[in-house]
Amino acid sequence: MAPKRGVKTPAAAAKKVPKVVNPLFEKRPKQFGIGGALPPKKDLHRFVKWPKVVRIQRQRRVLKQRLKVPPALNQFTKTLDKNLASNLFKMLLKYRPEDKAAKKERLLKKAQAEAEGKTVEVKKPIVVKYGINHVTYLIEQSKAQLVVIAHDVDPIELVVWLPALCRKMNIPYAIVKGKARLGSIVHQKTATALCLTSVKNEDKMEFSKIVEAVKANFNDKFDEYRRQWGGGIMGTKSQAKTKAKEKLMAKEAAQRLT
Repeated sequence: MAPKRGVKTPAAAAKKVPKVVNPLFEKRPKQFGIGGALPPKKDLHRFVKWPKVVRIQRQRRVLKQRLKVPPALNQFTKTLDKNLASNLFKMLLKYRPEDKAAKKERLLKKAQAEAEGKTVEVKKPIVVKYGINHVTYLIEQSKAQLVVIAHDVDPIELVVWLPALCRKMNIPYAIVKGKARLGSIVHQKTATALCLTSVKNEDKMEFSKIVEAVKANFNDKFDEYRRQWGGGIMGTKSQAKTKAKEKLMAKEAAQRLT
């Protein structure tokens, strides 16, 4: 009887080829029990007990996301954009104050000149001013032309009032990322705030562009920023729970209507 159409004929059973085992190489599976072979390496990143400093940093970061942050503190999360910040730091690097070696050399030359009986003309250099007390004094005297504040000062109370003071005195200010980055400009580990009191004639055009951009980003948006609260972002599990709850409530409301 011929096979029906559409039905496949059973294929001929393939002959099983016996596996050739080399008697020289005996199969010895590893035993991972106590006193046995070492287990394969795993990624134990999640099981590491991190140093207390790292744990505190991470907990603080999560807390800042969860808790509601008042506008006075939340304004420090809105920093200058990358391109404008790079232009600003290029400008600040041109006016770095002298380091210890340069100062020593300058004083040595001055002492030698005085020993020879020559009069030395001392011209005050145009440099970046730093130190929170000095910067505050320059702002109050309306001598500062641009103030740069670090976003990660700890405790934040050191600089939390500085934007309000700058706005009151009508001085352009910018909040930038990194107290360490500000510190590197003035040969320090960190710096809370820097300011420029004047610039050279060849840099005035570029400086005015930076000041205009900074004013548009910070001084002009001060009223907007002082109304914006931060934080209140819950974790993924909490967000999933609230979504499920909202979905259920919507379903119940739809059933009532029908």
